[in-house]
Amino acid sequence: MTLTRQDCAALDAADALSPLRDQFDLPDGVIYLDGNSLGALPKATAARVQQVVRDEWGVGLIRSWNIAGWIDLAQRIGNQIATLVGAGENELIVGDSTSVNLYKALSTAIALQKIDAPSRRAIVSERSNFPTDLYIAETLAREHGMTLVLIDADELPAHLNDQLAVLMLTHVNYRTGRMFEMAQVTRDAHPAGALVVWDLAHSAGAVPVDLTAADADFAVGCGYKYLNGGPGAPAFVWAHPRHTARMDREQLRQPLAGWLGHAAPFEFTTDYRPALGIQRFICGTPALLSMSALACGLDVFAHAERFGGLPALRQKSLALTDLFIALVEARCANQGLKLVTPREAAHRGSQASFAHETGGYPIMQALIARGVIGDFRAPDLLRFGFTPLYTRFVDVFDAVEHLRLVLTSGEWREARFNERAAVT
Repeated sequence: MTLTRQDCAALDAADALSPLRDQFDLPDGVIYLDGNSLGALPKATAARVQQVVRDEWGVGLIRSWNIAGWIDLAQRIGNQIATLVGAGENELIVGDSTSVNLYKALSTAIALQKIDAPSRRAIVSERSNFPTDLYIAETLAREHGMTLVLIDADELPAHLNDQLAVLMLTHVNYRTGRMFEMAQVTRDAHPAGALVVWDLAHSAGAVPVDLTAADADFAVGCGYKYLNGGPGAPAFVWAHPRHTARMDREQLRQPLAGWLGHAAPFEFTTDYRPALGIQRFICGTPALLSMSALACGLDVFAHAERFGGLPALRQKSLALTDLFIALVEARCANQGLKLVTPREAAHRGSQASFAHETGGYPIMQALIARGVIGDFRAPDLLRFGFTPLYTRFVDVFDAVEHLRLVLTSGEWREARFNERAAVT
């Protein structure tokens, strides 16, 4: 790799997406490569949240459920996300956390299979799936007398059998950045009799997703990574219309029957009558302040449509990760790093992960001290996320240079970088 920093600056100058960086409030002196964990702050967010607090809450008080449209906000924001993941209008809704929404979606998939194929007793997921997904699946498997089967990705074909009830996968693996071919996996799973639940936490807003074209069954995802909704932003849940239509016909419930998922919540009846469609997947009162912040993150994507939208963002994401991988392997050769992210574009999300032979934690801490923020995932992964809305090519070049200096100087061995913090 012979590219210079001047070459990278030229790439930025030619980048049609570069104006989108101005939508974010990014601190000086920081190269932020952790948007796959927590997205950066949109400039509009602080004023919007202040306006909701000051005017809608402070002045409108409880009247804002009507006059400010609070009651419909979960669906309106859901429709914004739907455009990013290939869902139809009013098919996806926002609220609760990813873990809670996964519990709802996976429970519903299990309930449907217990009606249609009660002999199927296996929930299959990837061994390296995000832990909360596995914990939820383990809990539900125990409750329903089923078995959670953990596999490596390349073992999947062997488990598409008459025991498989639900296949639960994260579209882009949080550790490696490996991306499943959603449509192909779903096409393989359905003839085997399985339903498929997808976690889009590391996909939505970073890579093109088309749930409808893939004929997926259920999907969940969070709002605080590539959607830039802020720490703890509400998550989303989607169910294919064929499933919500069936739930409507047969009066099937998702397991958390909360008051806003009622067909007529302000009748305050003692019996539960589920709302139609995706609305039944709402449980409790939405977090209005957090949802208002999330709306600002999503507004950036509407702005990005002027510059080519998600296809253009995906093209830039691949260019950024290609450049990072090539520069690391050229400039940090023989420093104990091993790429674990797929090189093939079709199998790569918007991140690059390297394992380090002696463990990556102190290396990442030394990088953070230099102003290059990625993160560490046990036991040995240095993880770097590339958000094409605001990451520049010069950021990639400079980050690799800092990584080279950290490794060649040995500064990562300093005691201060080896003291484990609670969050890595």
